[in-house]
Amino acid sequence: MPLAASPIASAAGRSDGQDLTGPSLIAALGEAVTAVEALFADARRAVASRVTVDGRPTARVFDREQRATHGLAWLATYVEAIRQLAAYAERLTASGHFGEIEELLVRIGAGEYLAQVLGGIAMSQGEIVRLGELGLSPAAVAARITPGVDHLVVTGNTAPRRARLVELMRERPDATVGVCGLDDTLDSIREEMRKFADGQVAPHAQEWHLRNAYIPLDVIVQMSELGVFSLTIPEDYGGMGLGKESMCVVSEELARGYIGVGSLGTRSEIAAELILGSGTEDQKRRWLPKIASGEVLPTAVFTEPNTGSDLASLKTRAVRERDAYKVYGNKTWITHPVRADLMTLLVRTNPAESGYRGLSMLLAEKPRGTDDKPFPAAGMSGTEIEVLGYRGMKEYEIAFDGFAVPADNLLGGVEGLGFKQLMATFESARIQTAARAIGVAQAAMEQGLAYAAARLQFGEPIANFPRVSDKLAMMAVEIMIARQLTYYAARQKDSGRRCDLEAGMAKLLAARVAWSAADNAVQIHGGNGFAVEFPISRILCDARILNIFEGAAEIQANVIARRLLDGSN
Repeated sequence: MPLAASPIASAAGRSDGQDLTGPSLIAALGEAVTAVEALFADARRAVASRVTVDGRPTARVFDREQRATHGLAWLATYVEAIRQLAAYAERLTASGHFGEIEELLVRIGAGEYLAQVLGGIAMSQGEIVRLGELGLSPAAVAARITPGVDHLVVTGNTAPRRARLVELMRERPDATVGVCGLDDTLDSIREEMRKFADGQVAPHAQEWHLRNAYIPLDVIVQMSELGVFSLTIPEDYGGMGLGKESMCVVSEELARGYIGVGSLGTRSEIAAELILGSGTEDQKRRWLPKIASGEVLPTAVFTEPNTGSDLASLKTRAVRERDAYKVYGNKTWITHPVRADLMTLLVRTNPAESGYRGLSMLLAEKPRGTDDKPFPAAGMSGTEIEVLGYRGMKEYEIAFDGFAVPADNLLGGVEGLGFKQLMATFESARIQTAARAIGVAQAAMEQGLAYAAARLQFGEPIANFPRVSDKLAMMAVEIMIARQLTYYAARQKDSGRRCDLEAGMAKLLAARVAWSAADNAVQIHGGNGFAVEFPISRILCDARILNIFEGAAEIQANVIARRLLDGSN
């Protein structure tokens, strides 16, 4: 295609950041949403023709065509991100809160993400998927591009806009946090959690990380007093009865201070969700108030060596002996098990069933351990897994050899439902992981911004140099995009709608944004970013895990693609 006919070049010429003659921002965003939705529909049909039979994906072909199917998942994620940017702009415009920073974030973000849709989306650092690989010809793409899309691409992500955004960020470092468009209650929660993270967490996080030390129990007590563990538990069971959006705000701010602190709430969230959704009334009355108060610290015990995401292959077995189950087998990558009081333990209760149907969930009590005696329980032992980051809770491989669990602690009282019970928690877990990723990304941006403003080279702060300020601007923009997508998924969950797609997309994008922000913040620090005394070195290590746990990026893209291409939806 000649350059003059390119969708990106067709509006031609102006790159000074000033608006070209064209539609209003809201109208242009509306056109953009319509255009990318049409492109996605075209791509979905093209990819489906390659991997489905009678409207259902064929496993072998689906796996062979991973680049196309996963690329479709990323395209769908970008479409939803652009849709939520447009909704954000419209919402804040209607309320009279769409100021200069908000407009810059939206214009830069919409322009950049549209340009990436048209030019190539990064699935990882070395994997760029383009529309042609999804079956769309240049002519088919050009047919979907409107003047509004051209307008946003050409006038959106420009050097003057990026420079102005960073100028405003330097004047007020937290400027991009307070423009989320949340209600007063959530804003108040954010402010309270931010003060706690800044005062009690961030100043100590580097020391905890370097010493591979546990997060102090007095910090956990303060978290409990702030209601961190009771947020979404109904009031009837001792909780606050708030929605998943509140969970996002809290997880984000605590993870901004230190990912380990932000992740402590995840343990309680997963356990509470399991018990609330699948437990008997006695189990709810027994455990939920204790989880809400912080008296009981839970941990999730699901993963096994050599199984990873293939939960159907779990081998840890639980044998019923009169009024108890005896557990035998090995689990790995178990977070914070030593100080946990309760394990949500996924086991195979029916050895005749080799797949999901043979799995059950046990609410397994255990005594708290110490570094000297990590597992003071009969039939249970463990070995610490040393990790680069995500410290403060410690990871373990655990061996069970006749560990006893009362039969009454079978979740829901019925065997064979463990996988179904766990699947029901994935939406919330992935939304919360996305929120943690946003917090880590925010921490990286704040470290990068502070360093760039203070570090002098050639007689001026390095923040004055475009390659530095551009990095900071794009961090702020992508964090806002990931935040809007994540909070949208949380609202969908709160409304009772199925949101596995939105939750998966939020986690997929936010994890990539966190790694990009951390990597770029290290680059801004230069050699100092590689020194362990600087917090950004820790944040880089912490950010890396986000693309792996709660569903590796490749698994997440696969799950999204199957949902998109399943004709039964």
